Amino acid sequence: MSDFDRIRWRSRRGLLELDLILDRFLAQQWHTLPAEQQMAYQEILLLPDNDLLDMVNRRADTDVEHWLPVIERLRNA
Repeated sequence: MSDFDRIRWRSRRGLLELDLILDRFLAQQWHTLPAEQQMAYQEILLLPDNDLLDMVNRRADTDVEHWLPVIERLRNA
């Protein structure tokens, strides 16, 4: 299994709306992300589903500065 396949598997969530956003993000943007943003994305995946969805939907913010570019990309995915 490739690293991308592992990331895609870890991106599968319990919320359909979040699954759709993450799947689209991976298909359109993963291979163009700088390494530091790929690492930030992997950190973001550790969040509970509802917390992550709230950030993507602009209902919550994060204080983790290096997550911000990835969260913004997710919002636009």
